[in-house]
Amino acid sequence: MSSSKSTATISEDWVVVILGLAIIFSALFGIIIPSPSFSWNSAAELSTQVLSPDNLLVIGAQFLLIFGTALVGGLLLRKSLRSFLVVFPFIFILTIFALVLAGNRTIQAYNLEAVIFSLCIGLLISNIFKLPSWFKEALSTELYVKIGLVLLGTNVIFSDILKAGSLGLVQALVVVLSVWYFAFWLCKKLKVDQEMAMMLSSAVSICGVSAAIATSGAIKGDPKKLSYVVSLVLITAIPMMIFMPYLAAWMGLSQEVTGAWLGGSIDTTGAVVASGSLVGEEALKISTIVKFSQNVLLGIAAFAISIYWTYSHSKSAAHAEKPTLKIIWDRFPKFVIGFVFASLLFSFIISPDQVNSVKTELKSIQGLWFALAFTSIGLETNFKELFVQNNKKPLYAFLIAQAFNIVLTLIIAMLLFERNIQ
Repeated sequence: MSSSKSTATISEDWVVVILGLAIIFSALFGIIIPSPSFSWNSAAELSTQVLSPDNLLVIGAQFLLIFGTALVGGLLLRKSLRSFLVVFPFIFILTIFALVLAGNRTIQAYNLEAVIFSLCIGLLISNIFKLPSWFKEALSTELYVKIGLVLLGTNVIFSDILKAGSLGLVQALVVVLSVWYFAFWLCKKLKVDQEMAMMLSSAVSICGVSAAIATSGAIKGDPKKLSYVVSLVLITAIPMMIFMPYLAAWMGLSQEVTGAWLGGSIDTTGAVVASGSLVGEEALKISTIVKFSQNVLLGIAAFAISIYWTYSHSKSAAHAEKPTLKIIWDRFPKFVIGFVFASLLFSFIISPDQVNSVKTELKSIQGLWFALAFTSIGLETNFKELFVQNNKKPLYAFLIAQAFNIVLTLIIAMLLFERNIQ
């Protein structure tokens, strides 16, 4: 895997930007694949709606788009196509099964998203069966997540953030800086290695999976450590997503404060949306704005981490590269550029009518990329390896830092949002 990356003529992040923007511009120029329906309540509805020939045709069209995009990505990155042709259809089928499960209206009532089922299905398979190494090497988790993140930029509209004034950004700045520093300090006290500490601190303080990936890209981190942190983020997000709305109701918090609390402390955007929906429309709006405010800080954080990592390692390593602007630029996660470009494009350049004409379809494709990524994360994560003795300190650091994040974010949300949003 590393050898293929070393011979690649273009980096994975630039491939992601190319592929993500290609999907966006294809939609803008009229190549639109309708969103399939996964909603059902009975076996009859499952067969007549979800499994109907027309709906299966749309799912097939999405498969061709996703498959073709991933295939081009594999070619550009010079990955093994033989393994890809076997593994990708298998992952896609598992992911569609997860989407069908999540589409059940009884399950929807509990706000359990498809990514949760994708992760659980992948974890179930990887922990029951021993998957061969060639299978795991063909899992392009980062590629899928990063393409999804570029597409997420189409939903991060700057005007929506401004509707809440500067409060969301103020909260994001205070929380990100405070929680990141606390988590990094805690990791240092627990003697967690610096590479893991950087990814873990970013994940718990900024925006979960995407922040961990951005940090890993900035410091050229170990994929196994990234997988560990991503798994922790996703696993802890599930109980937080379900129980925090009920805890907020028990404490008598307003929808505005609850939304700010959820958006600032839950680490995945999907879980924030699901949790905010459980509370109400106003909570959903505020939670989304706060989470987007943290997402906006992702590029700045990645750049700062690149500078810190380059400088700190140039001092400690005798043969390390000098911290030039070129080195910093090389380590900067380029997919963030695609994310910001898509956000600016849909915020200020594309007309609202055109945005509305493609938004639903692009969001469906974005969700599919994320679901594929979470299926892959599950397939490459083995709990026997994840929770061995050597891995317990990062686990303790993550849980303590997350608890600190929850308490601090609640205090700041109450101070900023109690009477400031009407």
